[in-house]
Amino acid sequence: SSVVPLLSGPNNPEERVTVPDLPNRLKVHIDFHAKNRKAEKGMLEVNIKLNGQDISLKEGDVVIASITSCTNTSNPSVLVGAGLIAKKAVNLGLSVKPYVKTSLAPGSKVVVEYLKKLNLQKYLDKLGFNVVILGCGTCIGNSGPLKEPIEKAIIQYDMYVSTVASGNRNFPGRMHNLVRGNFLASPMLVVAYALAGTTNINLQTDPLGNDSQGNRKST
Repeated sequence: SSVVPLLSGPNNPEERVTVPDLPNRLKVHIDFHAKNRKAEKGMLEVNIKLNGQDISLKEGDVVIASITSCTNTSNPSVLVGAGLIAKKAVNLGLSVKPYVKTSLAPGSKVVVEYLKKLNLQKYLDKLGFNVVILGCGTCIGNSGPLKEPIEKAIIQYDMYVSTVASGNRNFPGRMHNLVRGNFLASPMLVVAYALAGTTNINLQTDPLGNDSQGNRKST
């Protein structure tokens, strides 16, 4: 009964935080960051143009969500779990927020095969978790650049945004040099936070987002 869903972050792998406590942990770090910022203080929210759409980008938003690292992608139960969450999300009409860069970098070809045979990879693909490489990816900083409007907003307003990845190292700048909030999580939680689009959320109580009809939905 004492086992609860956990993440690590935002700076070191030993910084354990429970899923319900993540918003509080995030606020502490954003407030600390705001003290050193010459621009506006507090939870910033800026409007950007992304793929022809007006998008609101907030501090704490997830800009990278990656199922990566040989450590976690060698565990079939968590990979299948991520696929099942993706399947339910797709069936509910949920989608990943447009500012979230998603990827799947399993450590073995076996992962690719069993996800396909279980008919789960197609759901991960629909959420943007396409197989990008077999081996190390975001976990060693190979996430690649963010979309230009996102990078510009982060730099211009000195925003505190987040990465959620299933790696085993989250030192500052390791996953992306512009991302200060780096959280380690299980592959299942990576999918969930990509759907939520933010780390400023309690996934145990808060809905993940809206479906195509604007109804609040949760997996």
